[in-house]
Amino acid sequence: MSAEVTRRHLLRSLGAAGGAGVMFEAMRALGVAGTAEAETANYQAPKRGDFITTGRVAPRVVILGAGVAGLATAYELGKAGYQCTILEAKGRVGGRNWTVREGTAETDLDGHSQYSRFAPGQYFNAGPARIAQSHVTLDYCRELGVPVEAFVNQNANAYVYNQNMPAPTRFRTAKADMYGYVSELLSKALDQGALDQRVSAVDKDRLLTFLSDWGAVGPKADGYAYRGTDRRGYVVPPGAGEEAGTPLGAPDAISDVLARQVGRNFSFEFGYDQAMMMMQPVGGMDAIPRALVDAVGAGNLRLGAKVTRVADRATGVDVVFSDRYGVEYLIQAEFCVSTLPPHVMARVPTNLDPRVGAALRYPVALPVGKLGLEQRRRWWETDLRIYGGITATDLDIVQIWYPSSGFHTQRGVLLGYYNVGPDALTYSALTPAQRIDRALTQGERVHGPTYRAEYASGFSVAWHRTPHLEAGWVEWPSRTSGEYALLNSPAGHVYFAGDWLTYEIAWQAGAFASARRAVTAIHQRVMAS
Repeated sequence: MSAEVTRRHLLRSLGAAGGAGVMFEAMRALGVAGTAEAETANYQAPKRGDFITTGRVAPRVVILGAGVAGLATAYELGKAGYQCTILEAKGRVGGRNWTVREGTAETDLDGHSQYSRFAPGQYFNAGPARIAQSHVTLDYCRELGVPVEAFVNQNANAYVYNQNMPAPTRFRTAKADMYGYVSELLSKALDQGALDQRVSAVDKDRLLTFLSDWGAVGPKADGYAYRGTDRRGYVVPPGAGEEAGTPLGAPDAISDVLARQVGRNFSFEFGYDQAMMMMQPVGGMDAIPRALVDAVGAGNLRLGAKVTRVADRATGVDVVFSDRYGVEYLIQAEFCVSTLPPHVMARVPTNLDPRVGAALRYPVALPVGKLGLEQRRRWWETDLRIYGGITATDLDIVQIWYPSSGFHTQRGVLLGYYNVGPDALTYSALTPAQRIDRALTQGERVHGPTYRAEYASGFSVAWHRTPHLEAGWVEWPSRTSGEYALLNSPAGHVYFAGDWLTYEIAWQAGAFASARRAVTAIHQRVMAS
């Protein structure tokens, strides 16, 4: 406690002497400012000089999986000269980082084959589609020369639609009404003394001042009533001359607003990983794995290579894989890093401790579905003034995303659904054509007949039915029952890496962070031997 008081006193003294800017820099130095730099400051990439100065030869490493974690592992180890071979069962790199374009083809585990007929230049990020500013992923984009642009994660002009609503509501309108009525209720409670035991008279006045602005409520004389303002939007927007604009009418009654449960759609933007601004690579998320392959060298990558056995031995590891023709090959290396999904790796025969296999089977694989719907014209821009963002629904499509690039061009690809769990299973049980038809029907409930009339082509992904991946991501029933810690430790000469071994599951940042952890562990072990 005394150390904390001393630090607080030091910061106050610095602030008094040098101002807020000096105090903030001191907070950064002390690690109490919550900066993203703290997340990556401790990582030191291995260097080629580490071996040159010791006269050692860089070991060989075989990496299972050419997703982001596998490619990043090879990239970081390559900085020190490790001899890396990446084995990837699929015919492409990226794993769940997958951008569907014209000519993309895929056959799922149920035998459903799809071929993308998107127009040239159109694309759909079937896996990760956004990057938080705090994520190390952006550091790799900068390092690898991958250009990025804004991803519109929240848009006041998008919609909220729940089935108990008479019609879709603009996000700005729903938000204004919820904030307004919450502010009205809280202001009345404060004024009536209901919170006197929790806040002082001075703090009560401060909170009332905040609520009057946050919720646009009236003064005390008007009972702090929320009656709606132009925050709700306009029927006729302001214009030239005498056109002052016609705001939307008064809000519905508070009971009606609460019954529609629109407020549950606001909290996502407060999430640390979801807050604006967010970013995306220019031209598609697959720019990241492509850049990693360029840096690693395509000659170090074997596509169509399915791992059939992993054996730890006294001085290294043996990995057997088969090519697309069924011919088997053996690779011997000092180390192996498996970045396969845990439920996939659990089926690979090994001689590892049985507890490792049990741990790999422990995380729960989640069904996840996504659908790209190419539209002949960008009616959401021209007709509705929606430029990027997401419409939230309680339908089984869950969300509709509007593209954050290609503004004012002719065509665009909407995300027609992004669902997890039972809804994802509902869609994956359908044929690709049936998925599209169902999603169009649901989308018409939000956007009317235009949604179907302008449809050009579509491509759906059921990640839990995608070969060699078989899940969108995983969840841990517990991280304290031993399995998580076991897999974050080496099994002899075999290491594991992937977003599933971090607290950033389903984010590429988790894949990068786990790769760095495995690289550091291997390099420290080599240098200490």
